[in-house]
Amino acid sequence: MRNGWNPGYSSPITLQLVGPQSWTEVPALLCYDAADPFAVRIAFGDVGDENGVVDPEDAGIAWLLSRELLQAGLEAPAGEGDVRLWPAHAATDVLFLHLRAPSGEALFELSRATVAAFLRQTEALVPTGSETELLGLDDELHTLLSNGGSDPSGR
Repeated sequence: MRNGWNPGYSSPITLQLVGPQSWTEVPALLCYDAADPFAVRIAFGDVGDENGVVDPEDAGIAWLLSRELLQAGLEAPAGEGDVRLWPAHAATDVLFLHLRAPSGEALFELSRATVAAFLRQTEALVPTGSETELLGLDDELHTLLSNGGSDPSGR
């Protein structure tokens, strides 16, 4: 894999791009990497090899979302600005994902059950609440504040 993003877990999903007069199926891959435990990547198009390894150069369009946002969006409207997620009002398997970029915006329908199952698998890799421990942020902060052990004045 050259400069690839090796997810700890990935799951194919089909989204429906909601258009003014028609809907279009969009294949995608939900990817989770324990090395970036707060994030979930959605890579659009036919991406990933047989092992689910995604090469960013081949991924086309990919969005990085908060795992917490995906979890919250399963039950109630979540997000603001460029990424919003909410369940359909009826008791269905439908979840809406709205993405906005400078070049335009898109509204997708996706399977709530598929996203929930994906999130359960990410929880098995990195339980919610343990992300910070995994990243070792306290050690990193200590190193930054001590200027890597050197005198910040250069003396």
